[in-house]
Amino acid sequence: MTTHKGTILVVDDDRLVLATLTHGLTQAGYDVIDADNGDDAILLAREHRPDLALLDIRMEGMTGFDVAAYLRKSLQMPFMFLSAFSDDATVAQVQALGAVAYLVKPLDIRQIVPAVEAAFANIRARAPTQTLPMAATGVLDTIVAMAVGVLMHRHSLARGPAMARLQQMADAEHLPLASQAERVLEALELLSKPAGE
Repeated sequence: MTTHKGTILVVDDDRLVLATLTHGLTQAGYDVIDADNGDDAILLAREHRPDLALLDIRMEGMTGFDVAAYLRKSLQMPFMFLSAFSDDATVAQVQALGAVAYLVKPLDIRQIVPAVEAAFANIRARAPTQTLPMAATGVLDTIVAMAVGVLMHRHSLARGPAMARLQQMADAEHLPLASQAERVLEALELLSKPAGE
């Protein structure tokens, strides 16, 4: 029997993805509340106050970005994104909203569970007893998560190998992981600019 690890709100308008995530996370020991649209997600978040939300970005009606903005502002609830899209505008918005992680589809549950566990570890590490300012650690976590998401997409890697690749890049340049992550994101921004800018 698995022990209770926390409560997750899972939001995706694809019923098959939603069922797969709900089953896999429940099997991993999490209590899962699910919704297939943004309006229901907000109502459920207000009622149940889950520890973490896992949000699809592109949905009919309210997007995952809309839901995330509400969760952050009104409930101070951490969230992570799961999306098939990793274009530059999406990556920039994920970063601006302060997601604890960004996972690029297609993923299987064996990749999602470790990412969720890492997110919970980060959330617990940011408890009020911590001496570092929460905002500063949140920004660093987000930058690393974003860079890992970019590497996953660009090189068709699972989350673990993408994180290992980022760490290898950092080690090769004798840089902290967060600094290397910033360089990856800066390079992405540079590549996305039209010629002549």
